[in-house]
Amino acid sequence: MNFAWGERTYVMGIINLTPDSFSGDGMLNEADWLAGVVDRARSFVREGADILDMGGESTRPGSTPVTADEELARVIPAIRAVRESLDIPISVDTYRAGVAKAAMDAGADWVNDVWGLRMDDTMAPLIATRGCPVVIMHNRSKPKDVAQEERLGGRYVGVDYDDVIADVARELEESVEIALNAGIQREQIILDPGIGFGKTVSQNCRLIDELNIIKDLGYPVLIGPSRKSFIGYTLDLPPDERMEGTAATVAIGIDRGADIIRVHDVHEMVRVARMTDRIVRAK
Repeated sequence: MNFAWGERTYVMGIINLTPDSFSGDGMLNEADWLAGVVDRARSFVREGADILDMGGESTRPGSTPVTADEELARVIPAIRAVRESLDIPISVDTYRAGVAKAAMDAGADWVNDVWGLRMDDTMAPLIATRGCPVVIMHNRSKPKDVAQEERLGGRYVGVDYDDVIADVARELEESVEIALNAGIQREQIILDPGIGFGKTVSQNCRLIDELNIIKDLGYPVLIGPSRKSFIGYTLDLPPDERMEGTAATVAIGIDRGADIIRVHDVHEMVRVARMTDRIVRAK
């Protein structure tokens, strides 16, 4: 699939291959989970998804890391099953090069690295060799900064930035240098400011409002605000009641320059994206 950046917003549907997703949609909670994964993938395609993002480790605030073997056991059968059933770009959500390599061998097309090529120093060379698109995300997540609330879930508090926009932009540029030095081509790079990853409620809101500064770095931009805790704490709502808040962040994010939105609720957010595109891209 060829992506014409700037012409319209692309929608990435989230398929969580975990039992502990913050949003309650982890596929491993189902008995016949592989069939459930394929059914969800098919539904997302019918609803208008352009890309599927599949990950085997929860990244919610306060989550417990899994081993590489466990991540592989979740991700590889799912990617293989979806690839056999559908012709759509598949992104693997991982920071481990070994998982990314196995996922691409199983049929994945993109790598979505939530640690911006900084966690595994063999990831960037792998992506360069494969020539695949990579989502480079900003992340300052630290367990000590997480505050938990039973109804609303985890959020980050007391995370210090000199200036959240300038710091995120600078650190993304540092990750881009890692990519370029490894031989990754500029046209393969997509930036993600890391909404919800090591940012407070107010910092997340500011990142969306000033997303144009990240866009000015010169790369396509992905945002993933879907159902996240900054919406919940703003509206005092649990994850399953954050549809409207997600819609607001998606619409404003597109207006500020987002090229891809990563969402749980594909059916509804495709409509939000199309309406917003009609307004902001008709100029």
